[in-house]
Amino acid sequence: MNTLSAYPITRKWPAQHPDRLQLYSLPTPNGVKVAIMLEETGLPYEPHLVSFETNDQMSPEFLSLNPNNKIPAIIDPDGPGGRPLALFESGAILLYLAEKTGQFIPRDAAQRYEMIQWLMWQMGGVGPMFGQVGFFNKFAGKDYEDKRPRDRYVTESRRLLGVLNQRLEGRAWIMGDAYSIADIATFPWVRNLAGFYEAGDLVGIDDFPQVTRALAAFVARPAVVRGLEIPARS
Repeated sequence: MNTLSAYPITRKWPAQHPDRLQLYSLPTPNGVKVAIMLEETGLPYEPHLVSFETNDQMSPEFLSLNPNNKIPAIIDPDGPGGRPLALFESGAILLYLAEKTGQFIPRDAAQRYEMIQWLMWQMGGVGPMFGQVGFFNKFAGKDYEDKRPRDRYVTESRRLLGVLNQRLEGRAWIMGDAYSIADIATFPWVRNLAGFYEAGDLVGIDDFPQVTRALAAFVARPAVVRGLEIPARS
């Protein structure tokens, strides 16, 4: 029996493998967080492309899963108690997958909460601020004559990069030697800031050598290489 048939989203994106975790996403910084995590853990999953070009995220089917009309979202047919679980928000999904698999999350309670604070730091600061820099540097914001909004977000992004650079002093990853979901959440945004948003020079990314060192290690991971391209664009 297809346990996913009760979810309207499966009418628009039919599950070819209903026994696998279903990922509804797009290869943006938030989207690839979950794809990378799934590749890192080895959990079987089926990706579905949610195209912004055709406003898939505003379709009734997608909104039935995520009323906030943002990617990514998942359905796990084997959720807690063996029952299907639907989730949205990339940070919540990363936490769920980490706890489900016991991977990339500290077992020690104190360290786990320390890691969660860095995950929340990314969600509340890095993502929103770097995204605003991208808007003002690459997209419609670049045409604004008044550069004060852009400069405000550049200044805040540099501050956040400084926080991350200091945290990485003497550490391989945010939590030390152990790679965690805090890294999986953070470094796709750092990569996008300097890459797709073309804002590396604007924020002075080379002023933060620990960040660029950890970013290079992150993008060299095989699971990251794969996850950055999932779901494949048509």
